[in-house]
Amino acid sequence: MNCAGILADAFERIHEAVHAAVDGLPPEDLNARLGGEANSIAWLVWHLARVQDDHVADAAGTEQVWFTQDWAARFELPLERGSTGYGHSSAQAASVRVASAGLLLGYFDAVHERTLGFVGGLDGQALDRIVDDAWSPPVTLGVRLVSVISDDLQHAGQAAFVRGSLQRR
Repeated sequence: MNCAGILADAFERIHEAVHAAVDGLPPEDLNARLGGEANSIAWLVWHLARVQDDHVADAAGTEQVWFTQDWAARFELPLERGSTGYGHSSAQAASVRVASAGLLLGYFDAVHERTLGFVGGLDGQALDRIVDDAWSPPVTLGVRLVSVISDDLQHAGQAAFVRGSLQRR
């Protein structure tokens, strides 16, 4: 398997985990916060999709799906238009609410499709390209994509935990 295949497989696993955590849930479960403070499934999946969208678009030199497909308007969030959830306060995280699983998965699936298109054309040399020189050492495309995969899998796992906890109520 080449590097493009490995990356595509990793992003497919995220896709499966997100759908397993979200499919079939009503809005009250998607927006529920365990203990009144924990991140909701809606916030976790929105955030992982926003970060993936932001990072992949930056690496690809394209606009984010959030803007080009007008997901920002569809979500109608009381946040800055470009917010990704990074550094959100508890109140900001609570403001990420969705009316349906379809809205949340629609955006996630659009980001997933764009990501697969991007990683499908990569080779080993492409992964060595510096995409962020604000760090020491500078961040390569390969490191950035592994970071996105790691964060996304953690947030998808957290969403699955929240789902399981809600179902045991």
